[in-house]
Amino acid sequence: MKRIAICAPGAPLAREAAERVLRIAENYPALELHFHDQCFASEGHFAGSDAVRLAALLECANDPAFDAVWFAKGGYGSARIAEPFLGALEAAGGRKEYLGYSDTGTLLGALYGRQIGRQTHAPMPTDVLRTDGEAAVARVLDWLAGLPGGVEPALGPEPVAAFNLMTLAMLVGTPLMPDLSGHVVLVEEVAEHLYAVDRLFFHITSQLPDIAGLRLGTVSAVPVNDRAFGCDEEAIARYWSERTGIPYLGRAQIGHDAENRIVPFGLARATQVS
Repeated sequence: MKRIAICAPGAPLAREAAERVLRIAENYPALELHFHDQCFASEGHFAGSDAVRLAALLECANDPAFDAVWFAKGGYGSARIAEPFLGALEAAGGRKEYLGYSDTGTLLGALYGRQIGRQTHAPMPTDVLRTDGEAAVARVLDWLAGLPGGVEPALGPEPVAAFNLMTLAMLVGTPLMPDLSGHVVLVEEVAEHLYAVDRLFFHITSQLPDIAGLRLGTVSAVPVNDRAFGCDEEAIARYWSERTGIPYLGRAQIGHDAENRIVPFGLARATQVS
């Protein structure tokens, strides 16, 4: 039996989402999911205060009874607790897999940079509320059960990492930023104007000159600006890749939608490590 702890480092999770995920998990007898009560706490934007979110994250990570920590939802908040989290991790925390995306990429990147545990870009429980979201959740449960069919198909022999574009841009230059030299980096974005996407690519491509290549996931829910930007997100990615000499390798199936695929950080794992 593999036991999965679920907590919310950023925004709170809807109870409906947890209930629906637990129903799907009934089809996976080798998995046991535990939603921490903190997932449903609320204090302003956050799923509880910084102290509450940090305590729940450490409780899940440091408990040797759990095999993995699955982040319940994104929403800003991970950066506020990442450094104290790293400072209080115990040995059990280094033996776990950590799964999530979006804002929780801050934690995945910080853990990856310190070679603590295993990091996986993956859908989160909140995604069950999306159209066809049950498939996204099942993709993660398949992965945790040792079925690799939901892995991003474009992964090659190089080490990889996947991030939300804004999250990656905010990591660059901080103590939480991992060394991505020689990696193929996959990025996606949601709810940003195209001029902001362009600005983010300007920043990350200038700061990551040694990566092996760049893949672009979905850029969704783009707000309508008062004037058209003049090119789409792929043209933006190509422009900054060419300008900085980073190989542009095409598209990837990651993003804030139900098609979001599994991307294990580092060298792709064909099957999940038990």
